[in-house]
Amino acid sequence: MALPTRAVAFAAAAVLAVSACSAGSSTSSGSSPGGDQSLSIGLVAEPASLDFTTTDGAAIPQALLGNVYESLVKQDDSGKIVPSLAKSWTVSPDRKTYTFDLVDNAKFTNDKPFTASDAVFSINRVKSAWTISLKGAMDVVAGAKALSPTQLEVTLSKPSNDWLFRMTTRIGAMFSESGVAKLATDPIGTGPYKFSKWNRGDSIVLERNDGYWGTKPFFHQITLKYFKDPTALNNALLTGTINVIGTVQAPEALSQFTSNDKYQVIEGTTNGEVLLSFNNSRPIFKDIRTRQAIRMAIDHKALLDTCFAGRGKLIGSMVPPTDPWYEDLTSIAPYDLAKAKSMLQASGAAGKTLLLRLPTLPYATSCGQVVKSQLEQAGLKVRIDPQEFPAAWLNTVFKNADYDMSIIAHVEPRDLGAVFNAKYYTRYDDPTLQQYLAAADSGDEAAQVDNMKKAARRLSEQAAGDWLFLLPNLIVADKNIKGLPQNAITENFDLSKLAR
Repeated sequence: MALPTRAVAFAAAAVLAVSACSAGSSTSSGSSPGGDQSLSIGLVAEPASLDFTTTDGAAIPQALLGNVYESLVKQDDSGKIVPSLAKSWTVSPDRKTYTFDLVDNAKFTNDKPFTASDAVFSINRVKSAWTISLKGAMDVVAGAKALSPTQLEVTLSKPSNDWLFRMTTRIGAMFSESGVAKLATDPIGTGPYKFSKWNRGDSIVLERNDGYWGTKPFFHQITLKYFKDPTALNNALLTGTINVIGTVQAPEALSQFTSNDKYQVIEGTTNGEVLLSFNNSRPIFKDIRTRQAIRMAIDHKALLDTCFAGRGKLIGSMVPPTDPWYEDLTSIAPYDLAKAKSMLQASGAAGKTLLLRLPTLPYATSCGQVVKSQLEQAGLKVRIDPQEFPAAWLNTVFKNADYDMSIIAHVEPRDLGAVFNAKYYTRYDDPTLQQYLAAADSGDEAAQVDNMKKAARRLSEQAAGDWLFLLPNLIVADKNIKGLPQNAITENFDLSKLAR
């Protein structure tokens, strides 16, 4: 799907479950003789393709980034940028030239060595061959060249605080020039796992890359198993079929695990802002009073309690608490049903029907019913139209913007500017917001924080959408599973850290 501007990842495959399968008695680095050395990971939404250079959505990088594909730099669990295929780097005084020193022992799973020339190819290919809107983050690159097989120089057209961070995401993935012919079905990378097979409609199998340049992972094989019903994952854990449910999508069911000492429950945070999006190109949303009234008509605390068992966090704009510029902006649009009714009358929206197109994802379906009820109490009419996810929703809402409102969790890190612009599905055109974002990107660290705070506040005050809540990272696991993340703040699920 070709889109002109940056896209975000969606919580399409946010529900994971990890199960143990016997792998015989072979041993490996970090494992014990006779120990189980394979896992099956259950996911809710199967990707339509394995090529995240041409297909949007969270499911592909969640499975492949960091596991099959690696980047020059990555984020650690705290969000700090740390080395990966680049063991170190320097930045010129004018902040426009980055020089990366690369590891000298990495190779692709097609047996080609990874060199600076591959990095040049990968960076240039984002600009020339990628079609997803995330590619826009590479526009600031003026040139890339290999100074030697292990040294890369990247020159930006202007200073950018954002660029190096974006290199930790999917646009920073390193490809082999001889390995990009079949990205949709046969990914080739340098990571700790290699692609084995894809049983469409059922599973994707990854095998441990025994030629991996870094620390080899514990498990020999990981199967990504796709389910349509997240409730089945809970039942599988209770019956011992699986060992971990990651990012629980039915938190009301947690009590059956918290009362049992067989399990560990991990609760952290994510980047997943659950957004009630407005199609700002529609006439009804041109009046700020209508947008603000919708925000004030929603009792966010009651909504969170009803559709997500009170788990998650109310945030008030498009910034999670793990970002340096987070502020609690929930007070900008407090629940006020009487005022919401009055503003809808004043804007002429009272009695109008809004089309709420929902992806068939558990949180969207349950929260959509609460939104409908609360907005109808304020004097609007709401018609819910379920859209099969990912194909139908991505085509109808995301690509064609054929909707009035929708609900989706945006999990791409630092995605405020990506989501709210005129060419994205929100169709939000605000020059003032763009000025804040530009100043944040080009300024020093203090200017970045200050202007990103202004941008978040501007979005909230202008009611560009409504932020229902921030998804929590909820994991339930057998007590012997190690390496599970406290927070889910990157695009990938790091399989290499899992062990028992």
